[in-house]
Amino acid sequence: MWSERTVPALILGVSLVAGLFLTGYQLADGIVRFRTSNRSVQVKGLSEREVRADVAIWPIRFKQADNHLSNLISGIDKKNEQIVHFLIERGFSEEDISLNPPSITDNEASSYVDASKIKFRYTADSIVTVYTHDVDKVRDAMKNAGELAHQGIAISADDYNARTEFLFTGLNDIKPAMIEEATQKAREVAGKFALDSNSKLGKIKSASQGLFQINDRDRNTPYIKKVRIISTIEYYLVD
Repeated sequence: MWSERTVPALILGVSLVAGLFLTGYQLADGIVRFRTSNRSVQVKGLSEREVRADVAIWPIRFKQADNHLSNLISGIDKKNEQIVHFLIERGFSEEDISLNPPSITDNEASSYVDASKIKFRYTADSIVTVYTHDVDKVRDAMKNAGELAHQGIAISADDYNARTEFLFTGLNDIKPAMIEEATQKAREVAGKFALDSNSKLGKIKSASQGLFQINDRDRNTPYIKKVRIISTIEYYLVD
């Protein structure tokens, strides 16, 4: 009786094991095919350009000090006139030049200053700003700014708030060509990968465009900019 029950049980067990094995094999084979059928490669394409700045902002900053407020204002006005005259002589128009209201400090009113050690009661910062698309004209004028020192105007050239800015505003004009170049370079890299892996390059699976970056080419030539963009593209690989 025991043998009659054992044989069917053994047959059932073997059948179950075989069935599980076959199912597992088919499942594993299905995952492999799924991965194979969705093989892809992700690559990056870089495009860079060197461009010249097309806007210059030149703040000409100086300080003035006096014990009498009226004399302080008169001194600021006189120096402003001298600076404007200097700029007009170098070809700038009045539209290129703006005079900012001076920032005046009453040193005796400050609780952090010992009044007995104050040499001048009033001190002021004044800025004459040049805004122009003629970048080379600004560069030439900056080379001759020492003439203002001979007139008694000490320019704060190294002041952080008085740094000359050179900007590039023509990004929209070069965007399409740069995006096309970045995409083409990404495809070239992907094609080389496909060739090395004995595959062919398929359609684009996904693509993302990075942000355009505009930086000085180097610290000594801030009027020359480097523009760059990196595109990330994922391609399908097919046999």
